[in-house]
Amino acid sequence: MPSMNALVLTEYNHLEVQDRPRPQPAADELVVHVAACGICGSDVHGLDGSSGRRIPPLVMGHEAAGVVAEVGANVQGFRVGDRVTFDSTIYCGDCRFCRRGDMNLCDRREVLGVSCGDYRRDGAFAEYVLVPERIVYKLPDAMPFAEAAMLEAVSVALHAVAVSDVRGGETALVIGAGMIGLLTLQAARAAGCSRVFIADVDATRLALAKELGATETLHLSGGELVRRCQELTEGAGVDLVLEAVGRDETVSTAIDAVRKGGTVTLIGNVTPEVKLPLQKVVSRQLRLQGTAASCGEYPQAIEMITNGTIQVKPLISAVAPLEEGPDWFKRLYAHEPGLMKVVLTPETEGAR
Repeated sequence: MPSMNALVLTEYNHLEVQDRPRPQPAADELVVHVAACGICGSDVHGLDGSSGRRIPPLVMGHEAAGVVAEVGANVQGFRVGDRVTFDSTIYCGDCRFCRRGDMNLCDRREVLGVSCGDYRRDGAFAEYVLVPERIVYKLPDAMPFAEAAMLEAVSVALHAVAVSDVRGGETALVIGAGMIGLLTLQAARAAGCSRVFIADVDATRLALAKELGATETLHLSGGELVRRCQELTEGAGVDLVLEAVGRDETVSTAIDAVRKGGTVTLIGNVTPEVKLPLQKVVSRQLRLQGTAASCGEYPQAIEMITNGTIQVKPLISAVAPLEEGPDWFKRLYAHEPGLMKVVLTPETEGAR
């Protein structure tokens, strides 16, 4: 059986490149030769076991693109050599949620590169990855693979804005200027928000946010951030907060910063639980919305990257060989200032 290199989480806080059997496709599956795969923040937090969703041994990685290497007998829409990307969510296509178009809520949902006790699904930190045809999308010839590896994150940002029911003209606040926050900023502007503020404790990230279209960059947190948002909205508070961190203090700040009757969309999930100031929510008639995945936004994401509506190239910090994965995880885990996205590739030239 043919083999491949894979970056394996063999135990918590330990990664190593191993020789593994190359996957073989079932009738409705494709084998993709991975050209680029981004390191997600969820992988970084899964490294030490804190998330509970990267139980070793596991090949992580779910933000990827590449070339079709092999197709199953029933695959109709793709052929060997096609440039593709794929959803991180593997949905059944047949449950009640899938039938109504909510694939991200599938009753039999699995995520590439995740093992959580209920299932184990090896991901794309490898030379080859196995995916069902229904989650695969063709790429434009001109889109570099490293940028295509950002499509999953762009789709998550687009979905977060979509479920926030933006109608145009809103003032929005994004809390967290990490990679998802910066993509959400751009998605909110594209959806019609007239003003988009973004807050972070890292000035380097805020400088990038300004370049990407933020109306105001706020190097503030907690009460100071709330007061500044009130000043900028004549005391009312913002219409929408898109919270892209996921900690007690940032969720509480989001609720305090939004206007009465406004919406708080929770995207960040660094911690599995947060305290909720319930009376502030119910007495001010706030809408709390959670989301952490996409739901069919890949074609829209491809178009928006292609036409420049959403920029991803400034967010890519490095394109590194797969073998350097352990070193990059250490650097990301240390939260190196300004570091956004590292893309791993089995062969560095494959990311061009």
